Amino acid sequence: MRIVITGAGGLIGWHAHARLYAANCAAAFQGELKPYDVVALDHATFDDDAALSSAVKGAQAVLHFAGVNRAPDDVVEAANPAIAARLVEACKSTNAAPHIVYANSTHAANDTPYGRSKRIAGEVLSRAGGQYTDMVLPHIFGECARPDYNNVTATFIKAVIAGETADINPNGRVSLLHAGAAAKAALDAVKSVTIGTVSPEARDIAVVDLFSILQGFHANYQANIYPDLRDPFTVSLFNSYRAALYPDEFPRPLKLNTDARGTLFEAVKGGGGGQTFLSTTMPGVTRGDHFHLDKVERFLVVQGEAMIRIRKVLTDEVWEYRVSGGNPSPVDMPTLHTHSIENVGDTELLTLFWTHDLFDPANPDTFADKVLK
Repeated sequence: MRIVITGAGGLIGWHAHARLYAANCAAAFQGELKPYDVVALDHATFDDDAALSSAVKGAQAVLHFAGVNRAPDDVVEAANPAIAARLVEACKSTNAAPHIVYANSTHAANDTPYGRSKRIAGEVLSRAGGQYTDMVLPHIFGECARPDYNNVTATFIKAVIAGETADINPNGRVSLLHAGAAAKAALDAVKSVTIGTVSPEARDIAVVDLFSILQGFHANYQANIYPDLRDPFTVSLFNSYRAALYPDEFPRPLKLNTDARGTLFEAVKGGGGGQTFLSTTMPGVTRGDHFHLDKVERFLVVQGEAMIRIRKVLTDEVWEYRVSGGNPSPVDMPTLHTHSIENVGDTELLTLFWTHDLFDPANPDTFADKVLK
């Protein structure tokens, strides 16, 4: 299936692309054909008639996440309908009738420049001639969101990590939806041919409580304590917080309690459960080369020498962390980042792994993708 993602460089666009990429990785690992031909578009494509027409030609679906939300009011009000019109024109010029899933906003019900802009853009898209899904979204948060850019969660996370306070409306509330959940809702609409209005379930929370939860994450994580991760919303919020710590906050040396008997250290604390396992790796061998959508995972070398490598999916930069059993220092794997561990020593490597959930063979949340291309 050919799927076009507009606004692919934005938060929901990247999460949607990553999920489609994960599905392709899973198929390739099984020796099957990749199910998706993904065409990722940025804003510049909308200024190029030929490129936009080429992108939508033959597409079965368009996930329309492109939009403008930071500009003078008159620019915002005109921009989103104009982008929608360009998309519709490109579809008609190529005789394409894709299923369009539009990332609308709860603000579309408001009589504001942004609200009117989103609402009118939806009306334009609904007349494109193909199937249409109006996906009404609340505040979106997630891994790799931009702070100080219309994203209160990312802005709070930045402040918490820096040890700063935030300017908070004590009576404010926000409805939160993880970008991965929004992306999944869009893809589910395509796969199930859901048309009409879709409103994914969000978590309503007081703004002061959101900041307090993030402060708690940070204080405990600095003390090597995970929050209770039995609630999927908490997992998503914690993963969003953790992602903002990379690449500079790892590895994290543990406190060693040493006496004449030897050394004791605490490998994992909290989390509400999960699974711990050990592996041995021979010199020169690499394990991993995969990523997860939701799983919280810790690597802790307890014997030998290793190089841990991490790369954000769909990008090229690789972070490297040299770790040793002589100085136990965990590196926690950020979600949506492919990772590996290589034995770079001369002796057997012993590594402790911890994940926040039990491994489920029917839903492993593990997608093969080499860190080093």
